[in-house]
Amino acid sequence: MAVLPDSRPDDDPQQRSASPCPPEVEVRRSARRRRTVSAYRDGNRIVVLVPASLTRAEEAEWVATMVARIERSEQRRRPSDDDLLGRARSLSDRYLGGLAVPESVRWVENQSSRWGSCTPGERTIRISTRLQQMPQWVVDYVIVHELAHLVEAHHNERFWAWVENYPQAERARGYLMGWSAARDEGDEID
Repeated sequence: MAVLPDSRPDDDPQQRSASPCPPEVEVRRSARRRRTVSAYRDGNRIVVLVPASLTRAEEAEWVATMVARIERSEQRRRPSDDDLLGRARSLSDRYLGGLAVPESVRWVENQSSRWGSCTPGERTIRISTRLQQMPQWVVDYVIVHELAHLVEAHHNERFWAWVENYPQAERARGYLMGWSAARDEGDEID
């Protein structure tokens, strides 16, 4: 039986959770589904919808195909480290008067309790990969926060004045606090 992939959109980017772990896969068989296989992201899980008439071998083949398709699609949407550096320089020019020029900005997977971190002496910024699936204005806020550390190292009034130049700072902080609370995590930006 030739089964065609469904043309349905993969997922809602705001429901995805960036995680270095392989996704959990849930297969849903449907007697009403005759020819199409579709898949979508639901948090850390990928749900694959298949016709009930598929054999277990066909199911396994389609699951592997659809999981790979979603992961390739998500990978294409993730900005590279070079893209992050360019974005950081643009945000520095716009909100920090060009005073915060990092040497490097890169994604890292080892930040489980921080959204980002900065080493002012080396002028390096690291951004948690968990942010990759969040709205761009939230990622921009974390970048601006870390850039502000290149101008003012400590979380004092001058530091927060720089961060507040970003017009969506309060909204982004609320978004991150809500995200962390929903997952019962104590994440912070440092």
